[in-house]
Amino acid sequence: MTEHIATLRLGTRGSTLARWQTDYIAARLSAAWPVLAVEVEILHTQGDRILDKPLPLIGGKGLFTAELETALHSGAIDLAVHSLKDLPTELQPGIVIGAIPTRADVHDVVVSRSGQPLAALPPGAVVGTSSRRRAAQLLHAYPHLRIADIRGNVDTRIHKVLDPDGSYDAIVLAAAGVERLARSDAVTEMLPLDLMLPAPGQGALAVQCRNDARLLHLLQPLDDAATRAAVTAERAFLSGLGGGCAVPVAAHAAIVQDRLHLRGRVASLDGRDFVDVTGDAVPEDAVELGAALAIQALARGAAQFLHEVKV
Repeated sequence: MTEHIATLRLGTRGSTLARWQTDYIAARLSAAWPVLAVEVEILHTQGDRILDKPLPLIGGKGLFTAELETALHSGAIDLAVHSLKDLPTELQPGIVIGAIPTRADVHDVVVSRSGQPLAALPPGAVVGTSSRRRAAQLLHAYPHLRIADIRGNVDTRIHKVLDPDGSYDAIVLAAAGVERLARSDAVTEMLPLDLMLPAPGQGALAVQCRNDARLLHLLQPLDDAATRAAVTAERAFLSGLGGGCAVPVAAHAAIVQDRLHLRGRVASLDGRDFVDVTGDAVPEDAVELGAALAIQALARGAAQFLHEVKV
C-alpha cells in the first residue's frame, strides 16, 4: 500500500502548540513507515489572523481548520493535524478523520498570577478564557469572579496572566496543551471534572485526510480505538445539540470495564443552570449513545440554553 506514496505532506497552523502536535504525528508516522519522507507545511487560518475579537463572535469552530481542509481537497497537503476540540462535527465532503491517537489529559487547569486557586481569589478577580463552556462553569462554581475574553496561543496567554501589570488575575487552559509545551510549572491548580467538564474531544489529536485507502492505511498504526470511541460519543452529543464553540456544551467519555460511559453538560450562558446527562453503551454504539444523551438534554431544558446563544 505504501509503494505509490513516497512523501507525505502534513499541513499545520504555525503556533508552537500546532507545530508540536504535527511534529509528534510526523515522528509517529516515520516510526511506523521508515521508508516514507514526511514534510510539514505551515498554513495560516482565519482564527490565527483575527486576534482582537472573541472566538464565538467570529465563527467559532472552523476558524482554525477551514484552510487546512481546503488544502487537503486541492491536494496541496496529504494530512492535516488538529486539536480535535477545534474540529467541527460536520467535515467537508471527501475529508475524514484518518487517525485519533491516544488522548492526553482531558482536564482544564488554572494559571494565576498570585499562585492562589480560584476559590481563594478576591471578589471581582478577572479570569481570562475565550470559551463559553469554561466561562459558564466558572461562573457556576465561583460567582464572585469576573470572566474576560482572552486570545492568543498558550505561551501568550501565560505571559499575559503572569505580567505584574496585566489585566488578568488568572486564566484557564487545557491541561494537554500546557503539558505538550512543557509549561506545567506555571499551573496553579487542576480543575476536577465535576466542576469543569471538558470540551468534546479535548486532549485528543485528529489527523484528517482525503477518503483515500492508501492514506487511511498509512494512518492506521496511529489510531487508538478506545480514544476514538470516547471522542466519537462526545462529538455525537455536541452534534445532536447542533452546537459549536459558541454554545456552553461539555462532554467526557471513557471506557470502563468494556462499557463506554458518557457524561454531557449544557449550561446557561450565565452559569446559573446546568443540564447534566449520563449514560453508557458498548463502544461500538458511541454515536448512538451521544445522540441519545443529546435528546435527553434537550428534553430536560437544554434547548432554552441553546436558544440564548442564538438570540
